[in-house]
Amino acid sequence: MPNPPRVIVVDDDASILDALAEYLRRHGFEVRTASNAQALDTLLGSEHPDVLVLDWMMPGEDGLSICRRLQQTGIPILMLSAMTQSSDRVIGLEMGADDYLAKPFDPRELLARLRALLRRRDRIRADAEAEEPERELSFAGWRFWPGQRRLLSPDQTEVTLTFGEHALLQALVARPGRILSRDLLIQLIHGDDNNSFDRAIDLAVSRLRRKLAQAHAGGDALIQTLRGEGYRFAPPVERA
Repeated sequence: MPNPPRVIVVDDDASILDALAEYLRRHGFEVRTASNAQALDTLLGSEHPDVLVLDWMMPGEDGLSICRRLQQTGIPILMLSAMTQSSDRVIGLEMGADDYLAKPFDPRELLARLRALLRRRDRIRADAEAEEPERELSFAGWRFWPGQRRLLSPDQTEVTLTFGEHALLQALVARPGRILSRDLLIQLIHGDDNNSFDRAIDLAVSRLRRKLAQAHAGGDALIQTLRGEGYRFAPPVERA
């Protein structure tokens, strides 16, 4: 029997925390709970979750701050928030969340989104393993190991990628020179588990470009925008 997926649910509302934990356990998850950032950090010292459910508005360190500093872990994050404006969703995705669900929500939708995130993670891992963990891809002086989720700039700066940023870069470098529409990128990254929207791809590209530029001057130019058509990974890609 496969191991049950492990999830940590973080929310300062005890009633929501208990209800979600009970619901997810009934549907095959191994669940840990935390009521604040400190409790989460304690859990992460010994637990290695497959996915994280994270409330935005909490006393002390809020969900956005937690999301931002956990980007390097590669743990898929589903953000919960009582703020329902599309701009709030954009902010959550900008901070590195992989999905966003507004409160109040149907627990069945949360379950479906968690399962979709896990399928997406497994598909990305399988694609990376198919490339072989040690297989190196190089482009414009950059070096990328998809199987290790490792990226080095031309001046040897290590670039930390979130789960979603890695998936996006992997999709782009696999198709250098091709124009990739937003719909195609959504399909490549999310597969049939598509809860995303065009703006989410734009935000993911923006985040990735920003990290590339911070690591090396001109790094943002690796990904070209073709107005009305989509995106293109500009440099040729070589396999070591």
